[in-house]
Amino acid sequence: MTQTSSPRPFIPVRIAVLTVSDTRILATDRSGDTLAERITEAGHTLSDRQIVKDDVRAIRALVRKWLKRTDLDVVISTGGTGLTGRDVTVEAMRPLFEKEIEGFGVAFHMISFQKIGVSTVQSRATAGVAQGKYIFCLPGSPGACRDGWDGILKSQLDYRHLPCNFVEIMPRLDEHLKRRKG
Repeated sequence: MTQTSSPRPFIPVRIAVLTVSDTRILATDRSGDTLAERITEAGHTLSDRQIVKDDVRAIRALVRKWLKRTDLDVVISTGGTGLTGRDVTVEAMRPLFEKEIEGFGVAFHMISFQKIGVSTVQSRATAGVAQGKYIFCLPGSPGACRDGWDGILKSQLDYRHLPCNFVEIMPRLDEHLKRRKG
């Protein structure tokens, strides 16, 4: 059993949204809109929002820049997690991960299965940790973004969520980097 009301204070998280698409622009980016709205409604900060073509180097270059920023804690991407030749978000992101969050994909598929059945197997939703920041890769439909945010990220990015959440361990995500330098 989990709960979201606790005596803990709410801690806003700084989140960047990346839409990966060859066809979307800001005016037609319904998935990015869905995430941006939910992020701000939850009380978090939308630190940045960009659209990048389905290109491994372009995706990775932007995310590497974001990973260096001190005003950003989380990257959420939408798009490019399918099976076609142009779906390259996973290939762009995985090499950046120091740790993969396997349970994210499992939880996403459990939620998605309830809505679209076995068609969920066509998604490669994934997540990981890189340079002390979380990266979550969602499919490119508004429905998938709602499922990922409402079903997983809204509670896991809320410090009040019990018994545990991503926010409470955020200060320790880069411990291994500090040990290497010291």
